[in-house]
Amino acid sequence: MTWSAYHRLSDIHGYLEYLANTYPEICSVQSIGNSIEGRPLLVLRISNGNAKNKAVWIDGGIHAREWISPATVTYIIDQLVEYREDQPKYVQDIDWYILPVANPDGYEYTHLVDRLWRKNRRPSVNGRCHGVDLNRNFGYHWGEQGASRQPCAETFAGMSAFSEPESLAQKNFFERSGADFQAFLSFHSYGQYILYPWGYDRFVPPDHKELDRLGREAAVLMKKSGGASYSVGPSGSLLYPASGGSDDWGKGTLGIKYCYTIELRDSGRTGFILPANQIISTSKEAQIFAYKVAETITHG
Repeated sequence: MTWSAYHRLSDIHGYLEYLANTYPEICSVQSIGNSIEGRPLLVLRISNGNAKNKAVWIDGGIHAREWISPATVTYIIDQLVEYREDQPKYVQDIDWYILPVANPDGYEYTHLVDRLWRKNRRPSVNGRCHGVDLNRNFGYHWGEQGASRQPCAETFAGMSAFSEPESLAQKNFFERSGADFQAFLSFHSYGQYILYPWGYDRFVPPDHKELDRLGREAAVLMKKSGGASYSVGPSGSLLYPASGGSDDWGKGTLGIKYCYTIELRDSGRTGFILPANQIISTSKEAQIFAYKVAETITHG
Protein backbone atom coordinates (compact mmCIF):
# COMPACT_ATOMS: atom_id res chain seq x y z
CA MET A 1 0.00 0.00 0.00
CA THR A 2 1.01 3.55 -0.68
CA TRP A 3 -0.79 6.74 0.18
CA SER A 4 0.24 8.57 -2.97
CA ALA A 5 -2.56 7.00 -5.04
CA TYR A 6 -6.04 5.56 -4.61
CA HIS A 7 -6.05 1.77 -4.51
CA ARG A 8 -8.44 -0.85 -5.80
CA LEU A 9 -10.31 -3.19 -3.48
CA SER A 10 -7.93 -6.10 -4.15
CA ASP A 11 -4.98 -3.99 -2.95
CA ILE A 12 -6.80 -2.98 0.23
CA HIS A 13 -7.92 -6.51 1.06
CA GLY A 14 -4.46 -7.83 0.24
CA TYR A 15 -2.97 -5.29 2.62
CA LEU A 16 -5.21 -6.46 5.47
CA GLU A 17 -4.20 -10.08 4.86
CA TYR A 18 -0.54 -9.05 4.72
CA LEU A 19 -0.78 -7.36 8.11
CA ALA A 20 -2.53 -10.37 9.66
CA ASN A 21 0.20 -12.67 8.33
CA THR A 22 3.08 -10.35 9.26
CA TYR A 23 1.86 -9.25 12.69
CA PRO A 24 -0.22 -12.19 13.94
CA GLU A 25 0.40 -11.24 17.56
CA ILE A 26 -1.72 -8.07 17.18
CA CYS A 27 -3.62 -8.38 13.87
CA SER A 28 -6.37 -10.67 12.66
CA VAL A 29 -8.78 -10.44 9.73
CA GLN A 30 -12.31 -11.71 9.58
CA SER A 31 -15.02 -11.52 6.96
CA ILE A 32 -18.18 -10.31 8.66
CA GLY A 33 -20.30 -11.14 5.61
CA ASN A 34 -20.51 -10.62 1.87
CA SER A 35 -21.80 -7.81 -0.31
CA ILE A 36 -24.78 -8.18 -2.62
CA GLU A 37 -22.38 -9.27 -5.40
CA GLY A 38 -20.49 -11.62 -3.10
CA ARG A 39 -17.42 -9.62 -2.14
CA PRO A 40 -16.18 -10.11 1.43
CA LEU A 41 -16.54 -7.39 4.03
CA LEU A 42 -13.16 -7.62 5.74
CA VAL A 43 -12.60 -6.27 9.24
CA LEU A 44 -9.10 -5.96 10.70
CA ARG A 45 -8.80 -6.33 14.47
CA ILE A 46 -5.76 -4.71 16.06
CA SER A 47 -5.30 -5.66 19.71
CA ASN A 48 -2.60 -6.35 22.28
CA GLY A 49 -4.88 -8.98 23.80
CA ASN A 50 -5.58 -7.21 27.08
CA ALA A 51 -8.98 -8.44 28.24
CA LYS A 52 -9.79 -5.07 29.82
CA ASN A 53 -9.35 -3.06 26.60
CA LYS A 54 -12.12 -0.80 25.38
CA ALA A 55 -12.96 -1.06 21.68
CA VAL A 56 -13.32 1.42 18.82
CA TRP A 57 -15.08 0.72 15.52
CA ILE A 58 -13.92 2.51 12.35
CA ASP A 59 -15.45 2.13 8.91
CA GLY A 60 -14.84 3.75 5.55
CA GLY A 61 -16.19 3.65 2.05
CA ILE A 62 -19.89 3.20 2.82
CA HIS A 63 -20.51 5.64 -0.03
CA ALA A 64 -18.69 4.34 -3.08
CA ARG A 65 -17.41 7.59 -4.60
CA GLU A 66 -15.79 8.86 -1.40
CA TRP A 67 -12.37 7.44 -2.22
CA ILE A 68 -10.54 9.49 0.39
CA SER A 69 -12.38 7.52 3.09
CA PRO A 70 -10.85 4.04 2.52
CA ALA A 71 -7.49 5.69 1.81
CA THR A 72 -7.64 7.51 5.14
CA VAL A 73 -8.78 4.45 7.06
CA THR A 74 -5.94 2.34 5.67
CA TYR A 75 -3.47 5.09 6.61
CA ILE A 76 -4.74 4.94 10.20
CA ILE A 77 -4.30 1.16 10.09
CA ASP A 78 -0.72 1.60 8.89
CA GLN A 79 0.06 3.91 11.80
CA LEU A 80 -1.58 1.58 14.33
CA VAL A 81 0.34 -1.47 13.13
CA GLU A 82 3.58 -0.59 11.33
CA TYR A 83 4.41 2.24 13.76
CA ARG A 84 2.88 0.69 16.84
CA GLU A 85 5.82 1.38 19.16
CA ASP A 86 5.58 5.09 18.35
CA GLN A 87 1.94 5.32 19.47
CA PRO A 88 0.76 6.49 22.91
CA LYS A 89 -0.12 3.74 25.38
CA TYR A 90 -3.78 4.77 25.33
CA VAL A 91 -3.79 3.98 21.59
CA GLN A 92 -2.05 0.63 22.06
CA ASP A 93 -4.54 -0.30 24.78
CA ILE A 94 -7.56 -0.08 22.47
CA ASP A 95 -9.05 -2.96 20.50
CA TRP A 96 -9.49 -1.43 17.04
CA TYR A 97 -12.02 -3.01 14.68
CA ILE A 98 -11.66 -1.50 11.23
CA LEU A 99 -13.72 -2.03 8.05
CA PRO A 100 -11.95 0.00 5.34
CA VAL A 101 -14.50 -0.62 2.56
CA ALA A 102 -18.09 -1.02 3.76
CA ASN A 103 -19.44 -0.94 0.19
CA PRO A 104 -17.04 -3.04 -1.89
CA ASP A 105 -19.31 -3.47 -4.93
CA GLY A 106 -19.97 0.22 -5.23
CA TYR A 107 -16.28 1.02 -4.71
CA GLU A 108 -15.25 -1.26 -7.57
CA TYR A 109 -18.04 0.17 -9.73
CA THR A 110 -16.59 3.68 -9.24
CA HIS A 111 -13.25 2.43 -10.54
CA LEU A 112 -14.68 0.56 -13.51
CA VAL A 113 -17.88 2.29 -14.66
CA ASP A 114 -19.08 5.44 -12.89
CA ARG A 115 -16.66 7.45 -10.74
CA LEU A 116 -19.51 9.25 -8.93
CA TRP A 117 -21.61 6.21 -8.02
CA ARG A 118 -22.79 6.43 -4.38
CA LYS A 119 -24.97 3.45 -3.47
CA ASN A 120 -24.43 -0.28 -3.30
CA ARG A 121 -25.20 -2.46 -6.33
CA ARG A 122 -28.57 -3.92 -5.35
CA PRO A 123 -30.24 -5.02 -8.62
CA SER A 124 -33.07 -2.78 -9.74
CA VAL A 125 -36.33 -3.11 -7.83
CA ASN A 126 -38.25 -1.00 -10.34
CA GLY A 127 -36.71 -2.22 -13.60
CA ARG A 128 -34.62 0.95 -13.98
CA CYS A 129 -32.45 2.02 -11.05
CA HIS A 130 -29.85 0.05 -9.13
CA GLY A 131 -28.59 0.49 -5.62
CA VAL A 132 -29.47 1.37 -2.05
CA ASP A 133 -27.85 4.13 0.02
CA LEU A 134 -26.30 2.01 2.75
CA ASN A 135 -26.12 4.99 5.10
CA ARG A 136 -29.91 5.25 5.03
CA ASN A 137 -30.44 1.51 5.58
CA PHE A 138 -29.62 1.16 9.28
CA GLY A 139 -32.50 0.37 11.61
CA TYR A 140 -32.78 3.44 13.82
CA HIS A 141 -35.53 5.82 12.66
CA TRP A 142 -35.25 4.10 9.28
CA GLY A 143 -37.12 5.69 6.38
CA GLU A 144 -37.81 9.06 7.99
CA GLN A 145 -36.44 12.51 7.07
CA GLY A 146 -33.67 12.74 4.50
CA ALA A 147 -34.19 9.22 3.19
CA SER A 148 -36.11 8.34 0.04
CA ARG A 149 -38.45 5.48 -0.79
CA GLN A 150 -37.78 6.02 -4.49
CA PRO A 151 -35.32 3.50 -5.97
CA CYS A 152 -33.84 6.06 -8.36
CA ALA A 153 -32.99 8.51 -5.59
CA GLU A 154 -29.40 8.83 -4.37
CA THR A 155 -30.74 8.47 -0.81
CA PHE A 156 -32.96 5.42 -1.45
CA ALA A 157 -33.26 3.74 1.95
CA GLY A 158 -34.01 0.26 0.62
CA MET A 159 -37.16 -1.80 1.00
CA SER A 160 -36.74 -2.14 4.77
CA ALA A 161 -34.19 -1.53 7.51
CA PHE A 162 -31.13 -3.76 7.06
CA SER A 163 -32.46 -5.00 3.71
CA GLU A 164 -28.88 -4.90 2.38
CA PRO A 165 -26.29 -7.56 3.21
CA GLU A 166 -23.62 -4.91 3.78
CA SER A 167 -25.51 -3.11 6.57
CA LEU A 168 -26.90 -6.37 7.92
CA ALA A 169 -23.36 -7.73 8.23
CA GLN A 170 -22.45 -4.82 10.52
CA LYS A 171 -25.56 -5.40 12.61
CA ASN A 172 -24.78 -9.12 12.96
CA PHE A 173 -21.15 -8.39 13.82
CA PHE A 174 -22.06 -6.08 16.69
CA GLU A 175 -24.70 -8.47 18.00
CA ARG A 176 -22.12 -11.28 18.11
CA SER A 177 -19.21 -9.26 19.40
CA GLY A 178 -18.25 -9.30 23.04
CA ALA A 179 -16.03 -6.23 22.67
CA ASP A 180 -16.54 -3.20 24.89
CA PHE A 181 -17.30 -0.66 22.17
CA GLN A 182 -17.03 2.92 23.38
CA ALA A 183 -16.71 4.66 20.00
CA PHE A 184 -18.11 4.28 16.49
CA LEU A 185 -16.37 6.34 13.80
CA SER A 186 -17.58 6.41 10.20
CA PHE A 187 -15.42 8.28 7.68
CA HIS A 188 -17.03 9.99 4.70
CA SER A 189 -16.37 12.89 2.36
CA TYR A 190 -16.66 15.73 1.83
CA GLY A 191 -17.20 19.02 3.67
CA GLN A 192 -14.80 18.96 6.66
CA TYR A 193 -17.32 18.20 9.38
CA ILE A 194 -17.19 16.31 12.66
CA LEU A 195 -20.81 15.24 13.10
CA TYR A 196 -22.51 13.51 16.01
CA PRO A 197 -26.11 12.29 16.53
CA TRP A 198 -28.80 12.82 15.93
CA GLY A 199 -28.96 12.73 12.18
CA TYR A 200 -32.58 11.66 11.86
CA ASP A 201 -33.89 15.03 13.08
CA ARG A 202 -32.75 18.32 14.56
CA PHE A 203 -32.44 16.90 18.07
CA VAL A 204 -29.44 16.03 20.22
CA PRO A 205 -28.90 13.17 22.70
CA PRO A 206 -28.72 13.87 26.47
CA ASP A 207 -24.90 13.67 26.49
CA HIS A 208 -24.44 15.93 23.47
CA LYS A 209 -22.23 18.36 25.38
CA GLU A 210 -19.62 15.62 25.88
CA LEU A 211 -19.78 14.63 22.22
CA ASP A 212 -19.47 18.27 21.21
CA ARG A 213 -16.54 18.91 23.56
CA LEU A 214 -14.54 15.95 22.25
CA GLY A 215 -15.26 17.00 18.66
CA ARG A 216 -14.20 20.58 19.25
CA GLU A 217 -11.03 19.62 21.11
CA ALA A 218 -10.10 17.32 18.23
CA ALA A 219 -10.86 19.99 15.63
CA VAL A 220 -8.50 22.41 17.41
CA LEU A 221 -5.74 19.79 17.41
CA MET A 222 -6.34 19.00 13.73
CA LYS A 223 -6.12 22.69 12.78
CA LYS A 224 -3.09 23.28 15.01
CA SER A 225 -1.23 20.43 13.28
CA GLY A 226 -1.40 22.39 10.04
CA GLY A 227 -4.55 20.65 8.92
CA ALA A 228 -7.88 21.88 7.60
CA SER A 229 -10.67 23.54 9.59
CA TYR A 230 -13.48 21.20 10.63
CA SER A 231 -16.94 22.30 11.77
CA VAL A 232 -18.44 20.41 14.71
CA GLY A 233 -22.08 19.75 15.56
CA PRO A 234 -25.09 17.44 15.41
CA SER A 235 -25.54 16.24 11.85
CA GLY A 236 -29.29 16.87 11.64
CA SER A 237 -28.79 20.54 12.47
CA LEU A 238 -25.31 21.38 11.17
CA LEU A 239 -25.78 19.56 7.87
CA TYR A 240 -29.29 18.21 7.20
CA PRO A 241 -31.58 15.52 8.62
CA ALA A 242 -30.73 12.05 7.29
CA SER A 243 -32.40 9.06 8.92
CA GLY A 244 -31.17 5.49 8.90
CA GLY A 245 -27.51 6.43 9.32
CA SER A 246 -24.99 4.12 10.92
CA ASP A 247 -23.88 6.57 13.63
CA ASP A 248 -27.45 7.12 14.85
CA TRP A 249 -27.86 3.35 14.99
CA GLY A 250 -24.58 2.97 16.90
CA LYS A 251 -25.78 5.50 19.47
CA GLY A 252 -29.50 4.82 19.56
CA THR A 253 -29.61 1.04 19.27
CA LEU A 254 -26.19 -0.16 20.42
CA GLY A 255 -25.75 2.47 23.11
CA ILE A 256 -22.19 3.33 22.08
CA LYS A 257 -21.31 6.67 23.65
CA TYR A 258 -18.99 8.36 21.15
CA CYS A 259 -20.54 8.03 17.69
CA TYR A 260 -19.34 10.30 14.90
CA THR A 261 -19.51 10.72 11.17
CA ILE A 262 -16.41 12.53 9.94
CA GLU A 263 -16.73 14.27 6.57
CA LEU A 264 -13.17 14.55 5.31
CA ARG A 265 -11.66 17.03 2.84
CA ASP A 266 -12.32 19.12 1.04
CA SER A 267 -14.87 21.90 1.47
CA GLY A 268 -16.14 21.63 -2.10
CA ARG A 269 -13.50 22.76 -4.58
CA THR A 270 -12.74 19.24 -5.81
CA GLY A 271 -15.41 17.45 -3.78
CA PHE A 272 -15.42 13.68 -4.25
CA ILE A 273 -12.52 13.88 -6.72
CA LEU A 274 -9.96 14.86 -4.09
CA PRO A 275 -6.46 14.75 -5.59
CA ALA A 276 -4.31 11.89 -4.35
CA ASN A 277 -1.67 14.34 -3.19
CA GLN A 278 -4.03 15.24 -0.33
CA ILE A 279 -4.39 11.69 0.98
CA ILE A 280 -1.65 11.91 3.60
CA SER A 281 -2.54 15.37 4.92
CA THR A 282 -6.22 14.38 5.16
CA SER A 283 -5.33 11.09 6.81
CA LYS A 284 -3.18 12.79 9.43
CA GLU A 285 -6.14 14.95 10.45
CA ALA A 286 -8.33 11.86 10.73
CA GLN A 287 -5.66 10.08 12.77
CA ILE A 288 -5.58 12.99 15.24
CA PHE A 289 -9.34 12.67 15.62
CA ALA A 290 -9.23 8.89 16.16
CA TYR A 291 -6.46 9.24 18.74
CA LYS A 292 -8.33 11.97 20.59
CA VAL A 293 -11.29 9.59 20.82
CA ALA A 294 -8.99 6.84 22.13
CA GLU A 295 -7.53 9.18 24.73
CA THR A 296 -10.98 10.30 25.88
CA ILE A 297 -12.42 6.84 26.34
CA THR A 298 -9.26 5.69 28.13
CA HIS A 299 -8.69 8.65 30.42
CA GLY A 300 -12.02 10.47 30.37
